Amino acid sequence: MSDEAGRWGRRALLRRTVLLAGGAAAGAVATAESSWIADRRLPLAGGPASATLGSRFQQVGAGAVAVTWGVRTDTPLVALTFDDGPGPQWTPMVLDTLDRLDVPATFFLVGERARRHADVVRGRLGRHEVGNHSWAHRDLARMDATAVHDDLRRSHDTIAEVTGVAPRLLRPPWGHLGGAVLHAAARLDYRLVLWTLQMVEGEFPDDPAGHARRIVADVRPGTILLAHDVGTRQRLVALDGLPDLIAGLRGRGYRFVTVSQLLHAGAEV
Repeated sequence: MSDEAGRWGRRALLRRTVLLAGGAAAGAVATAESSWIADRRLPLAGGPASATLGSRFQQVGAGAVAVTWGVRTDTPLVALTFDDGPGPQWTPMVLDTLDRLDVPATFFLVGERARRHADVVRGRLGRHEVGNHSWAHRDLARMDATAVHDDLRRSHDTIAEVTGVAPRLLRPPWGHLGGAVLHAAARLDYRLVLWTLQMVEGEFPDDPAGHARRIVADVRPGTILLAHDVGTRQRLVALDGLPDLIAGLRGRGYRFVTVSQLLHAGAEV
């Protein structure tokens, strides 16, 4: 190869290298811009993760929202809560047990189910408390603030109509919290209630008494206990064991209260 041909070859290689480098840089800029634009449409920009909504004045009720897992108290109090109902299969059984043993509880109702099975709970919640558990048990943490608000508002109105009492407590499905859930809860003046301890039915198949003993041993003053009155047959382990659980906790000196009563007791400490 002549010197001149070699020089032309090196020039072409250099030119191609420059072009490739320029293309890579342009591609990096384009990728960064695309990511930025995409992020503006994802949770950090008004989506599920965002606890703010727009740049104008925000309607957020009292302007704050509390989140509770349990209550700090030395008094032996426990709040029994039931999620996902009402349903015609097990909710009446749970209510019958609670009535027979004179135990109050807090029911976090799914709005659509409350409307469909209104006859299951109508007139039967006098000693109990109701909370909002969303309209159709969708994951609120995947929805933006407007969608969460509309979902909870719809459920709120239905629960109030069916039970005669407007719920003041909210438990999002699966306990999933996102910024949008916080925003909607504040806007609706809800208190967010999660739980300290939940039933572990899968560890005690066909052993309601054993399951009850496990839960009784784990309860501490101020515990919010999570159960379900709708679901798979596995959950019957906890529901069939309710009498043993109640007797066991009373044997340890515990008194059953609603979540709101527990919160009030905690505020007095």
